[in-house]
Amino acid sequence: MVDFVGAGCGAADLITLRGKRLLEQADVIIYAGSLVNPQLLDYAKQGCRIYNSALMHLDEVIEVMEKAEAEGLHTVRLHTGDPSVYGAIREQMDRLDALGIAYNVTPGVSSFCGAAAALKAEYTLPHVSQTVILTRMAGRTPVPEKESIESLAAHHATMVIFLSASMTEELSARLTEGGYSADTPAAIVYKATWQDQKVVRCTVGTLAKAACENGISKTALITVGDFLGDDYELSKLYDKNFETEFRKAEAK
Repeated sequence: MVDFVGAGCGAADLITLRGKRLLEQADVIIYAGSLVNPQLLDYAKQGCRIYNSALMHLDEVIEVMEKAEAEGLHTVRLHTGDPSVYGAIREQMDRLDALGIAYNVTPGVSSFCGAAAALKAEYTLPHVSQTVILTRMAGRTPVPEKESIESLAAHHATMVIFLSASMTEELSARLTEGGYSADTPAAIVYKATWQDQKVVRCTVGTLAKAACENGISKTALITVGDFLGDDYELSKLYDKNFETEFRKAEAK
């Protein structure tokens, strides 16, 4: 059996209970060494074979899984955050399907959740934004034309932008071209929930300057939108005059 496990967004104790149990039981662990907190490997049992996938290509990863399966061993493939977001797991699962190797997926806390916690922010505020767009700039890996930063920015929803900290000047220009004003609130969250976490608040127009001044060029999320401001309406959920299935409205 192969278990794909989301390691969480940084801090070792933010892995799920199931994920921790699977790590403790694993005979083989293949972890994303460029991003996963190495403290998570402390959960591995003595004698566990550990491989750093940052040094491996896809064929090598699958070869380790296939060999472990032939030996009757349990493999954990440990991905950063939640493996469904920029985890490149589909290509691994397809290869395992072709080999007839069974697998399961255990979700993890994505870094976009960790970033919100670091910002002490709520992405979905009434009458501000009810939509969160997770996206990235085009780099060596292209982005579909219909999903350009400009076209997504036109919605004025909350945006959380992955894998783009080294392109903040271009990102700022594209966000502005899409319709955000230069003074729209923004924030850069470096290594959310890690011990060396850093939060830099800025605006769309000052993204590049803020990143440069703080020496941030990777391992950071960029958040954009008026959810970072102070103007919003209270939710109906806890409004004393709003009736729900569980609570009667107070008499006026």
